[in-house]
Amino acid sequence: MKTISCKALAFVSIVLITTSVVCAEETAVVKSVRKPVVLPGLVVDFQKRCVDLEAKVCLDAGYLELIACTKGSKEHESIVSVSSKALHIHTALLLLGADNGHPEMPTLVDEKNQRWVNLAPRGDPVEVMLVLPDSNGKPTERPIRNFVERSTGRLDEVSGNVLSDPSENVKPGEGPSVEFPKVFLFSGSRLRDAGTGPKQYLADLSGNIVSIATFGDEVLCLPSHQTQQNSALMWQVKSDALPKVGTMVTLRLRPRKKSLRPELNKK
Repeated sequence: MKTISCKALAFVSIVLITTSVVCAEETAVVKSVRKPVVLPGLVVDFQKRCVDLEAKVCLDAGYLELIACTKGSKEHESIVSVSSKALHIHTALLLLGADNGHPEMPTLVDEKNQRWVNLAPRGDPVEVMLVLPDSNGKPTERPIRNFVERSTGRLDEVSGNVLSDPSENVKPGEGPSVEFPKVFLFSGSRLRDAGTGPKQYLADLSGNIVSIATFGDEVLCLPSHQTQQNSALMWQVKSDALPKVGTMVTLRLRPRKKSLRPELNKK
């Protein structure tokens, strides 16, 4: 009987130890996955490593200066508008471990002669996508470049005239293929002193969230300088790829993992 009791006790002890180890491992797995963080108009998904923004298609044809703007700002030149605040989008990207830099900005290099140079934009690379249902109704990620194509002109905001690019005297879709960039930089807009009150996050004032043009206050920008004085802004909506205006979609931002980041920020 003593021998049987000892074996039984040994068996019970092994089961208890094993159960404790398994429970500890399961607890560790549960703790390693953070719950999504919800802010007005957006969700931070730690498992998918992305920020999902509530967005509405606001342009299905025409020239582009932005991919995304805030609601009530620049819908006439953006693919989608988002309901979330620019500062909240900035915060969401920080929560995923992305580091912001700065938009392109003029920097004084010679105070005596008042000589300024443009400081190149910096920031961690971020992939920008639209999430749309496929033919089976399943939500599917599609790179934003699928909805943008090269144009032979752009709209001048002062005169309202369409300006042509003399180097591209061809119809849209013809001639040499020019691809839209794959990633944007998390430039992080800028803060402005508002006197005695809190500093203002400029993108919340301008509405510039994901920008093609260089405004100097955008949350996400392209890696190179984009101005209205060159052909860099010759982009338009690929109208046959987008849902109709007013359709609610998801704009997804995903910071690239550290090991996959190209050397975009080095001179």
